[in-house]
Amino acid sequence: MLSLVFSLLACGADVTHDKPAAEVGTAAPAAAHPPTVAPPAARAPGLAVDKARSSVVATGAKVVGSHELNFGDFDGELGLEGENFVNVTARVRTGSVTTDSEKLTQHLLTPDFFSATEFPEASFTSTLVTVGGASGGTHTVKGNLSLRGVSREISFPVTVEVTATEVSARAELSINRADFGVIYPGKPDNLIKDEVSLRIHFVAARG
Repeated sequence: MLSLVFSLLACGADVTHDKPAAEVGTAAPAAAHPPTVAPPAARAPGLAVDKARSSVVATGAKVVGSHELNFGDFDGELGLEGENFVNVTARVRTGSVTTDSEKLTQHLLTPDFFSATEFPEASFTSTLVTVGGASGGTHTVKGNLSLRGVSREISFPVTVEVTATEVSARAELSINRADFGVIYPGKPDNLIKDEVSLRIHFVAARG
């Protein structure tokens, strides 16, 4: 979502070395349902994400360290058909970001990064869910990520658990902030890395 989905600054070592890089392309409409994917192409009724049990976190790096970006205001849906996970949506309010530095938090809201006044929301809508995924994922999700007015198709692995009472979906991936128009370089002696790590955990109750 996810998001969603999100993040773009921080200081530190390589925060994306163990995160699969999202495959990025141009934004695409929902695809027809081929036989190798989890059904269906049409969107199943969504189960609302429980925000109290869910999280959207980004981590970015500069030369000297790293920062976590926590987003406090988001919502989304996880779609099931029977016991099959079939789609996901996420919406993240960019102005809800917080970090360990108030100065950094305020800078993230400016046009150097999220431009939160002009672009108050980032969103993700899946277009295709395939059973099986890289890095131990149970599924691969493809969909459109919109951030700062730029929409791109991305693909990444997700680990989904479906029980009688709830659905849990976890994703860890990296994106390139420049793909979404976030190109602020940082200070000459402390440059910001382009790759940003995203961690999304969505939980939705069934019934």
